[in-house]
Amino acid sequence: MPTLQNFISPDPEICTEHALFYQAKGAIGFSQSTGRYVLAPGARISFGTYFNLFSLGKWNRSCRLDSLFAEVSGSGKAEIRIVHARPGLSWEVVYCEIAELQDGQPHTVSLQEFAGADTEGALYAEVQALGGEVTLTGGRFFTGDEPEQLPRLAVSITTFKREKEVQNTVARLERFLGQFAYGSQIRVQVVDNGQSAEIAATKNVIPYPNRNLGGAGGFARGLLEAEKDGYTHCLFMDDDASFHMENIARCYTFLALARDPKTALAGAMINNTHKWCMWENGAFFDGSCHPLYNGTDLRNPAEVVQMEFKSARSTPATLYGGWWFFAFPVASVSRHPFPFFVRGDDISFSLANDFRICTLNGVVSFQDDFTEKESPQTLYLDLRNHLIHHLVFDQLERSPLGTARIAIRFMLRSMLRFKYESAEAQLLAWQDVMKGPAFFDENIDMSQRRADIKALMQDEVWQPASGAPAPGRARFSRLPRRLRHYFGLFTLNGHLIPFWKTIGDRMVLDIGERGIVFPAFGGARLTYFNTRGDKAYTVTHSKRHFFSLAWRMAKTLLAFRSSYGGLKAAYRKGYADMASKAYWEKTLDSGQDRAA
Repeated sequence: MPTLQNFISPDPEICTEHALFYQAKGAIGFSQSTGRYVLAPGARISFGTYFNLFSLGKWNRSCRLDSLFAEVSGSGKAEIRIVHARPGLSWEVVYCEIAELQDGQPHTVSLQEFAGADTEGALYAEVQALGGEVTLTGGRFFTGDEPEQLPRLAVSITTFKREKEVQNTVARLERFLGQFAYGSQIRVQVVDNGQSAEIAATKNVIPYPNRNLGGAGGFARGLLEAEKDGYTHCLFMDDDASFHMENIARCYTFLALARDPKTALAGAMINNTHKWCMWENGAFFDGSCHPLYNGTDLRNPAEVVQMEFKSARSTPATLYGGWWFFAFPVASVSRHPFPFFVRGDDISFSLANDFRICTLNGVVSFQDDFTEKESPQTLYLDLRNHLIHHLVFDQLERSPLGTARIAIRFMLRSMLRFKYESAEAQLLAWQDVMKGPAFFDENIDMSQRRADIKALMQDEVWQPASGAPAPGRARFSRLPRRLRHYFGLFTLNGHLIPFWKTIGDRMVLDIGERGIVFPAFGGARLTYFNTRGDKAYTVTHSKRHFFSLAWRMAKTLLAFRSSYGGLKAAYRKGYADMASKAYWEKTLDSGQDRAA
């Protein structure tokens, strides 16, 4: 009987925030080496957690479920409960029985009455030890419904000069596919942009040496190969596979049972800095990226359940899936990736194609802090794609000034924090967009622009923290919050005040404040530290840089407004041409480097 989801446990290689996997009441021990739980007499364990609750509403709405069961494995005398969490109603214990668990004989619970498109909420299991000690070895939710047709899934990984990471990922995937019930229906494609990964071809894995055209070119190659070999679905994912392999198991079964052939699954993202905190459970785009359920405390079962209720009931019109984990049906692809190189290609791919994007609890990737990755180059790339999305897609269309405000906002955020190098890169991005879609074809490998931006970077470069200046005077940054906010806005953070470089504060800020404007207000010299505190860089107030940028920004705005109509028409045609299968076949010459 197909497993919908297995209970999973903390993994030292992925996440050891135990509260994301189980909640304990009483003395409960967990063996990291075996994945077993031991419950002292009277102890209760609940699996109503981010990784282990069953999102009933999502499965019922999206999948054909005519039958549903839960299963608990272990040994010892226990009370077993199944709880139904219902949106807007009191929660119910829908099953409660005493069982004598025995090794090799799972205790099965029929949940037939909960299978059906009209049933919402979430289900989870609780176990209480009675009499003596109880050992739990696992559990799952499963169905008696076999898929009408098994998907053929191509797992496409793009990598560049991360040999160790991708080798470890491939090894994990090989082990997983060897024991997964549907492993024979899945192939791993490693698109090697650096041509250095040394991945051997096997029954389950095919390496593809590829020209380095960034993530967009790598994933475009992966999609071409999946189409060529008749795969029904494709999964784009990162080369470090920083997630449980259960991600792929849940994803495959969800797609196999999907009612709508357009169903796609977007993995959530958790920041490695705080592995208990949701960063993005799906996101939508409108002027900027808006991560959904950002800040949800995943250690809190009530917050997790509410997130699942809300995300099951509604999704934004411009929802997109990040390519750290995004699975989609190949038949629904009408537009291939646009040659952004990196950044924003995943947004446009979701917007351009007719997918029904879903999220699912526990299908999540752990990523390094995006704030720490911020640089003039990433900000250049971000602004390019933000502007183009608004030029291309009907649902994002704005007036010329409305679209220009995106670039102005980007630049001012940098300038008010004295990140003039970032603002220079952003101005360059705006001007490059104004050159039309041909610019992206001519600069598809980004080599010239990467060199140009690298030459700009003098101050905004991480250096050993031992040379960073210490905090100095702090007067303006100690103003009451509201007063400090308006002071920063109306003075443009001191740029309108004479001698501000002399009288402004000398501040030290941590990584969490790096991407926010307010912490910079009141400062004249800002020193930023990374997450580990071992690297830093310092930026300093400069009226000359600020007003030079402001003048050039104003001139660019005038040119943008006058050329807006023609630019929009050019991008709509150019996007259709360059996000086509034919464009990528010609650009990549996909058959030439194919591995045997």
